[in-house]
Amino acid sequence: MILRLSAQAAATTGHTKKRVNQLTTDRLYPVTKKDFPGLEKLLTECFRDDPLYRTLIPDPVMREKMLPVLFRCDLEEFRHSCEIYADSPELNGLILVSDEDEPYNAVRYWFDEVLAELKTDGYLLMEDPSLMLIRNFSKGREYLSSEWTDELNCDKRIHIIYLAVKPSMRHHGITDRLLGAVTEYADAHGLMLSLETHNPANVDMYRHFGYGVYRVIERIPGLCQYCMVRYPDNSPGVPQ
Repeated sequence: MILRLSAQAAATTGHTKKRVNQLTTDRLYPVTKKDFPGLEKLLTECFRDDPLYRTLIPDPVMREKMLPVLFRCDLEEFRHSCEIYADSPELNGLILVSDEDEPYNAVRYWFDEVLAELKTDGYLLMEDPSLMLIRNFSKGREYLSSEWTDELNCDKRIHIIYLAVKPSMRHHGITDRLLGAVTEYADAHGLMLSLETHNPANVDMYRHFGYGVYRVIERIPGLCQYCMVRYPDNSPGVPQ
């Protein structure tokens, strides 16, 4: 599964036209807002033991309480600027992507970003007046964004923000189905794919799908972010 990222890289494209939902597939279930409660539960189940969130929210009880709210903010932020698909209406798996090749509404994007940040900071402060969590999230800022993708100098790209599969449904082909649909679209349109993961166990899985490690970020000792890319010809970017 992939960690949470901001879709901030889209803000550098300079487009101001209304975003057109062009990434379409009949292989997956297009998520609507009514599915959000189920997706919050799915994401919490998948990421409660993720190295990133264990670092940012060390207390497991607080982490279990806070993650659904943080994921709700994310989903509200991304629903206007990204594609969100599940494997089926049962919501056993989720993939959320940002197509950097598409025009989007810059004003709407900015508004959603600011609103989400205010909600997140307000919630962190309410849950932890000591400011420890806000300091942790501030230290982890680079882990929570996709700023490294600016180095790619490539707008013809899809960035995978979330990939999550319910633990009880893993090894049932759901990851293949989710990644396969996005990969098929990317190859058909000559688009690079990019993503991050904080779990070293995921790196070999993504290599299996044609990704290579572009860069490893370690701003907090012991917490690595593996930045990975896949080119449309299926050749890994930087094999490591």
